[in-house]
Amino acid sequence: MAQNGIGVEELPAKTVVDASNVILVEDLWRTYDMGSEQQVHALRGVSLKIRHNEYVAIMGPSGSGKSTLMNLIGCLDTPSKGSYWLNGQLVSDLDDDQLARIRNKEIGFVFQTFNLLARASALHNVELPLIYNGTPAAERLDRARKALADVGLESRMLHKPSELSGGQRQRVAVARALINNPSIILADEPTGNLDSKTGQEIMALFDHLHASGNTIVLVTHEPDIAEFAHRVVHIRDGQIFSDEPSARRR
Repeated sequence: MAQNGIGVEELPAKTVVDASNVILVEDLWRTYDMGSEQQVHALRGVSLKIRHNEYVAIMGPSGSGKSTLMNLIGCLDTPSKGSYWLNGQLVSDLDDDQLARIRNKEIGFVFQTFNLLARASALHNVELPLIYNGTPAAERLDRARKALADVGLESRMLHKPSELSGGQRQRVAVARALINNPSIILADEPTGNLDSKTGQEIMALFDHLHASGNTIVLVTHEPDIAEFAHRVVHIRDGQIFSDEPSARRR
């Protein structure tokens, strides 16, 4: 574990691992104690490599462990056992403050429920990660405006979420995810609250982001959405059941 006294600006040095991998997971376990000496093994020795600029979908039924794996990849939780390197940094042993800094710097999140501040404009919602890391105000505004323009919302920057359609709100969330130039974009059921036409538009946006060089990890239970990725990893009973190219890559 990380030693006491290490500040959030003093993360351990990056480990020498294969530079082609942005995500490297080795023998990852996550066990929950349920009381009365009962344990639930949500993940059972998962090993996984994701290279830079890959587009990977993680699939599995409810209770399969895919959400647990997503939380570990997103540094929202820590494993009970095993190792996880993100962009060369061993993050599985970091403390909560260090993980928060890694999340802000290395991971762009896109959630099913958008997770936008209801009373803030699109521009301010996109600025938020830069506020947290201390970016000066003028630079924040410039970068937030560009991020919104990149997702086609030049004319909606000052609108609040209630004044935007579901697809537009998800575009704001994508712009926010991109604002720090993260190592990975982690999308959790990004079309779950959208109609099919709008969902297709958002997936076309992810195609564009991938073509621009972004690494995308998509968590979904919908096979038609998973097929937008180039590789599909199926999780079952806390283990990887299959890992193969998607139909569009065969």
